Amino acid sequence: MLRLTGVELRRLTARRLTVIGVLGVLAITALLLFVTWREARPLSAEEQRAAQTQFETAHQNWVEHAEEDRQRCEAEWEKQPDPKPTRAEMCSFPEPKLEDFGKPRLVFAEATPELLLGSSYLLVFAAFLIGASFVGAEFSTGAIGNWLTFEPRRLRVYGSKVLAAAIGLAPVAAVVLAIVLLGTYLIVAQLGDTSGTTGKVWADLTGMGGRAVLLIALGASLGGVVGLLLRHTAAALGVAMGYLVLIEGVFAGFLNQAQPWLVKLNFDAFVRHDTTYYVNQCSTGSDGMYLCNSIEKTLSFEHGAWYLGILAAVLIMAGGAVFYRRDVNS
Repeated sequence: MLRLTGVELRRLTARRLTVIGVLGVLAITALLLFVTWREARPLSAEEQRAAQTQFETAHQNWVEHAEEDRQRCEAEWEKQPDPKPTRAEMCSFPEPKLEDFGKPRLVFAEATPELLLGSSYLLVFAAFLIGASFVGAEFSTGAIGNWLTFEPRRLRVYGSKVLAAAIGLAPVAAVVLAIVLLGTYLIVAQLGDTSGTTGKVWADLTGMGGRAVLLIALGASLGGVVGLLLRHTAAALGVAMGYLVLIEGVFAGFLNQAQPWLVKLNFDAFVRHDTTYYVNQCSTGSDGMYLCNSIEKTLSFEHGAWYLGILAAVLIMAGGAVFYRRDVNS
């Protein structure tokens, strides 16, 4: 099994699509860091003067009209039907501050989790595509039949391919996420705010990156499984894109209560170690009006781990069963 996995690893790293995919991911990572650098740049002198002018205008308006606006708002609040927001929520007119105008400083501890999560989406998609191509190409070319004449034990062949896809893409994921993490820190250290970057922040970000690497490796394996089941890279890619566009994109808005059972939200919950989502809670008020409120809920890390683990296990076992029984030339 280990020797077979070693052979598959050498074949994976020698494939042109693997090299192109890795180079593409590195190019997009460089573009992401460039965008972060642009976002972290301070305002020009002209932009700072414009922000100062906007602040002075807003502050003067607040001084002259805040109390009048508050009284008018409270009168409107009294007329609101139940359920209604609190008086403080609806009629709060805080004093404008200069830091609220212009461009806020980029804070490393606040910006980096989203960058790591976005990079994880890119990497898991690239890993899935590479894994699907790695296995699917053998069926579309007929090479799998020749390979089984040398090693007829199908489950060993299947296991080596799935394992090689995971092992081969995990180091790539780790390097890319490390580049994002350290590159963002260097950029923000020069142009933004890293003062709140404590040891706990580093530990949380490192843990987030480690969990992302695990899922990216799993994504590569599942790409191989789907490529095996569909026997073609394009078909595997079509299924993945169809799910993302139709289920996660189009129907997710209608499947409001089913969000905890969608892949993306469970991916987020695992990588971020808990995540939040919103559901609409609707009711008919005393005046007959149909009102909806958005309620925040939490999806736990444990839910994401169990969901993704069971999904992966089912797909891998299904792929093994199909490969074991089905004629590779049919």
